[in-house]
Amino acid sequence: MLIALIGLIAFMVITKRGFFTGNLNKLKYLGTGVITAAHWIFFFEALKISNVSITLTTLASTSLFVAFLEPFFFKRKIIPYEIILGILTLAGLAIIFQAESDYSVGILYALISAFFAALFGTLNGVFVKYDRPTLITAYEMLGGVLFITIYYLFTGGFERLEMPTSIDWFWLLILGLVCTSMAFVVSIEVMKELSPFTVSMSINMEPIYSIIFALIIFQEDEYMSPLFYVGAVIVMSMIFMNGYFKRRARLKGEKVPVH
Repeated sequence: MLIALIGLIAFMVITKRGFFTGNLNKLKYLGTGVITAAHWIFFFEALKISNVSITLTTLASTSLFVAFLEPFFFKRKIIPYEIILGILTLAGLAIIFQAESDYSVGILYALISAFFAALFGTLNGVFVKYDRPTLITAYEMLGGVLFITIYYLFTGGFERLEMPTSIDWFWLLILGLVCTSMAFVVSIEVMKELSPFTVSMSINMEPIYSIIFALIIFQEDEYMSPLFYVGAVIVMSMIFMNGYFKRRARLKGEKVPVH
């Protein structure tokens, strides 16, 4: 998050974009950064005690949480099919939980991480109506850095840190600049056109990419039971169903919720 913050500050200085926003907005963005940091703490802990496939597939439950959060924050009615898709996603996750019960704590942490992801994603959908994505992300990264610093001070996290090697720094720069700051800015930018629910459903493609990469990198450590893949297919199917319903609504001239 610190690397992402430095990269965003450098970008904003080079492109002569201001850092000014109202004090209340600053507090909102910093607070959302705390939520983002909490999301990552639970996310990485889930990775540590389970594995990539389980964590990323469970994280797809973000859409279920967004389906309930979005109507509250955007003051719109609940769309029935979003709830149905969310529940079916949860059913797929239940199958995964049953198939991989040895990783139950990891699944629980991933679910908590998914809730935080849904919360900060929905909030960003509100914020983008008033400020630039780069400005929002910069303050959120700052809030996250401050929170994790305090968290590490109280939990002894700094004592467990090891100095990264040169190749570690390379990957940390990729993760910080491309996979964090750039990804966050783009995800907020697209919410000018798409609803947080649709964005979260699209991000649910992550498990597909992750399972493939994990099988290549970690091989036998990532092989799951057949029932796991049944649950994963159900979760992934909900992504395409959401796209189908949204497209059908547009073709019929119906109003598809954005903001």
